Amino acid sequence: MAFFSKLKNKLFKSSSRLEEGLDAIVEDGGEETTNPDPVIPQPEPEPQPVPELPEPTPAPQPAEPPAPIPTDPTPAAPPPEVLETRGLLGKLFNRREDRTAIRRTLDDDMLEQLEELLIASDMGVDTALRVTANMAEGRFGRKLSTQEIKALLAQEVARVMDPVAKPMPLYPKRPQVVLVVGVNGSGKTTTIGKLASQFKAAGKKVVIAAGDTFRAAAVEQLQVWGDRAGVPVLTAPEGSDPASLAFDALTKAQNEGTDLLMIDTAGRLQNRADLMEELAKIVRVIRKVDDTAPHNTLLVLDATTGQNALSQVETFRKLADVSGLVMTKLDGTAKGGVLVALADKFGLPIHAIGVGEQIDDLAPFDPEEFAAALTGLQT
Repeated sequence: MAFFSKLKNKLFKSSSRLEEGLDAIVEDGGEETTNPDPVIPQPEPEPQPVPELPEPTPAPQPAEPPAPIPTDPTPAAPPPEVLETRGLLGKLFNRREDRTAIRRTLDDDMLEQLEELLIASDMGVDTALRVTANMAEGRFGRKLSTQEIKALLAQEVARVMDPVAKPMPLYPKRPQVVLVVGVNGSGKTTTIGKLASQFKAAGKKVVIAAGDTFRAAAVEQLQVWGDRAGVPVLTAPEGSDPASLAFDALTKAQNEGTDLLMIDTAGRLQNRADLMEELAKIVRVIRKVDDTAPHNTLLVLDATTGQNALSQVETFRKLADVSGLVMTKLDGTAKGGVLVALADKFGLPIHAIGVGEQIDDLAPFDPEEFAAALTGLQT
């Protein structure tokens, strides 16, 4: 999981912010203790039953007195099944029997502080309340350390995000049309180049249509990625109708037996009705060639926009029938919790996340690794 090792390093802004906040919360009213509330209590030493008998006899046999209590101060080793269970939970909570740490009782005040911290990380009010409520279930009144809180938080984040962690589906239909949308500067062009390179490496015949006909720089950037990946890029004169280019590109892709046609679109603000109508026109036009197209509509979101990403999803879903999300620039934000809020509110598949400009800085979304990276949990 080299990508997620990189993700942990690059998500330092989010994880360090959360870690600092959690440390402060636990220290506020906490006290240093040595494992005051073990995950599994130590079993009390019991006299060993008489061998060969189905049940322990209430009175010892005269010829065979009870086994003496060991004088060794070290208690007897627990049964293997207890050791196994303790080992699993020990991994989760990263604690040892003699570990000393500052712990604080999980009470209403602590929960309120946790909620405020998660809201500040752009997780959103509803999601933050749900996550903290689940963390507190069965643990209210217990003393918890920062590491234990991080483990619980990571567990809840992964639980929220597990249902949406899905790679972009590939269909036998050829060509499979992938429309890529998003606001200005969200990273659409770079994402298309990376995806095209990965699909080409997987043996797919890929074509890119440079539908951002209003920005010459976007076309040039796509051509650079196309050259890197060995993928052709179809272009049109600057200022021409992007719907017309999409129509021509799909017709050509059908004739040439292309597996995947990826259509770039101009960045548009979700509050510009004219630009959003242009996007709807592209969809109408390509459906004249294939009434099932586009087969995937990927919305590329910039993690640094925070809660604004929620309104972007709302608007683009209405006009372009968004089928999945790609989140970019997670390395540039201290508020990576917005991805959790998106998963919790919309339930749209998250196909990939990006943390940089290199070809290997885009990878399929793994909820457990993301949760560990976001919370700074050492695994």
